[in-house]
Amino acid sequence: MSTTFTVNDMTCNHCAGVITKAVKEVDANAKVDITVADKRVVIDSSLPAQQFAEAIEEAGYTPVAA
Repeated sequence: MSTTFTVNDMTCNHCAGVITKAVKEVDANAKVDITVADKRVVIDSSLPAQQFAEAIEEAGYTPVAA
């Protein structure tokens, strides 16, 4: 199952790394595809999107379901 978020406050590769780490803490096997220029985070995992949204928020970013 694929979940897509727009994260408008993700501005650089460091941000992408922080978000990837937060996602991997929820599901170590999740596939994370981040495009900083588009501010898009795509997560392939069987876990609910809400868990990833909360993890990204806790990391200091504002995910919006796309």
